[in-house]
Amino acid sequence: MSTATKITRKVKPRHVPQRTCVACRRTTAKRELVRIVRTPEGGVEVDPTGKRSGRGAYLCQTPDCWRLALQRGRLDRALKTSVSAADKEALLRYAQSLAPEVEG
Repeated sequence: MSTATKITRKVKPRHVPQRTCVACRRTTAKRELVRIVRTPEGGVEVDPTGKRSGRGAYLCQTPDCWRLALQRGRLDRALKTSVSAADKEALLRYAQSLAPEVEG
């Protein structure tokens, strides 16, 4: 093929996986949300890699969404399990470390 006949290719945009926050129902890119996973042992943990095995649910990175999901049982429903009090406390502590609220 000569240099005079140049083939142009259309570059497809990369697929960005979308997920929905179980608390506020906002849909956004998977990487912008935090995955919570029900482990095979029955515990509930934060999955920062997004690759752990087990049933998962996604939450926004705002403490309000985390409180809403835990208080109204939305996380329990999404993970199809009952989240223990100890797991709820650990999740709320993690949520506070994500984005501290502004006092005013």
